[in-house]
Amino acid sequence: MNKKVELRELGLKDFNETWEYQDVLFKAILDLKIKNRREDAGVPTPNYFLFVEHPHVYTLGKSGDIGNLLLSEKELKEKKATFYKINRGGDITYHGPGQIVGYPILDLDNFFTDIHKYLRFLEEIVILTLAEYGIEGTRSEGETGVWLGVGTPFARKICAMGVRASRWVTMHGFAFNVNANLGYFDHIVPCGIKDKTVTSMNVELGVDKVNVEEVKEKLIKHFITLFEAEIIKVRS
Repeated sequence: MNKKVELRELGLKDFNETWEYQDVLFKAILDLKIKNRREDAGVPTPNYFLFVEHPHVYTLGKSGDIGNLLLSEKELKEKKATFYKINRGGDITYHGPGQIVGYPILDLDNFFTDIHKYLRFLEEIVILTLAEYGIEGTRSEGETGVWLGVGTPFARKICAMGVRASRWVTMHGFAFNVNANLGYFDHIVPCGIKDKTVTSMNVELGVDKVNVEEVKEKLIKHFITLFEAEIIKVRS
């Protein structure tokens, strides 16, 4: 079991370009697993964790409803936003500047083979990070992601999640609103949920900007603890 995880900072990167980059890493791990099984080779499979920020983009998961996108093609262009249907779970979501987007590409055979547990751990690293800022994040039953004010009229989502897994190899991940422009969420029904809103850390804290690098460090700290992982920072 290889618990080493390469942390790669991609900076501001186009969604489709990042998707293709993820797919290369994802397929390489799958190919190695297949080769190991066929040849009984026992070569350790690698793990990756990508941090990225995307230009304005809306993505629709394979089980999503296109009706939850409230913009025409022309209006998308006016907003300087793009749209993609993708192969993760979940409905529609938005990515843009001011978010921390995290894509763990892990061979769960190196950690634990339980997708439910994997999703709960991703939620937990965000919940624990929020707690360090005095923000109480929680789960909403039946709705993946991290929420504030669940059970009140002011329930709001601060982190969306959607993953794909094959042969216990994961891709896609989470979009954590840190300094996000919340106006872009007005043009979708976020995650297909009509009766709740979205929020961002800077809004909750009443500040103009939260230190993004500091938030990333906290996320990785909690990731290391929960996954019992060793992080290796790699320049990409």
